[in-house]
Amino acid sequence: MQHNLKTLTTESRNERSMAIDTAQPLDILKLMNEEDQKIAEAVAQELPHIEMAVKYTLESFKQGGRLIYIGAGTSGRLGVLDAVECPPTFSTDPNMVQGIIAGGEQAFVKAVEGAEDKPEAGEADLKKINLSPQDTVIGIAASGRTPYVIGALQYAKSIQAKTVALSCNRNALISKEADQAIEVVVGPEVLTGSTRLKAATAHKMVLNMISTSSMILLGKAYENLMVDVHVSNEKLKERALNIIIKITGVTYEKAVKALEAADLQVKTAIVMIQNDVTKDKALQMLDEADGYVRRAIKKE
Repeated sequence: MQHNLKTLTTESRNERSMAIDTAQPLDILKLMNEEDQKIAEAVAQELPHIEMAVKYTLESFKQGGRLIYIGAGTSGRLGVLDAVECPPTFSTDPNMVQGIIAGGEQAFVKAVEGAEDKPEAGEADLKKINLSPQDTVIGIAASGRTPYVIGALQYAKSIQAKTVALSCNRNALISKEADQAIEVVVGPEVLTGSTRLKAATAHKMVLNMISTSSMILLGKAYENLMVDVHVSNEKLKERALNIIIKITGVTYEKAVKALEAADLQVKTAIVMIQNDVTKDKALQMLDEADGYVRRAIKKE
């Protein structure tokens, strides 16, 4: 393992930052910024593989399955971060997209030493949530060699759940354990081995792409508006009202009336206004349109 670690791109020294310890603040920032500009291009190279992950995820959702992110340390935190944003953004059930981190929830705020070194722990954590063949599991590891993630992917594949391996190294060990590999090679970090930098940024981008595009394909957007936003506070209520107004062109007062009549469901309010129907009829239309607002609206 020690030999393998030395050969990883994520552990290589960046020739451009060899004198970073003697640099001035602005020079450090410029160097980091220049390196960060390489991330989007590295992600672009993996778009066909990311697309396959989206297809797996969408199929899981349509079958009543879930999207499960699993990783250790920063990788695990990124999965949790993306998962917890789905309910407020898309009104999803909290179980629909889940993030699992080695060492449990406490590891999100404080490192749990050694948690990532046990492949059996990855398997055990997936068993705890009753992983099923309808689920899609995305194992995240910048190095691509984390035993916890390897164990999780091996178990997921053994029960025929769809599996994706997300790393930042070519020919990563976790890639061999998944149906689809996504290897975003962003190059050596400015601070050698600190994969919370470019690698983590790349993975954040990829996870955003997978969850967001999957939700859009499920009908949780109309044009580029979040029509399934969960109205849980005043800020989100104002956002919901602005969305309704932008789509329907009604006054603020009419938007408020419709949103409240729709039990704070933005989709329902839009269909009520656009089709001039009651809440019950709007719900029926949405159901017949599989939840897609564009299909439910008669007058566009």
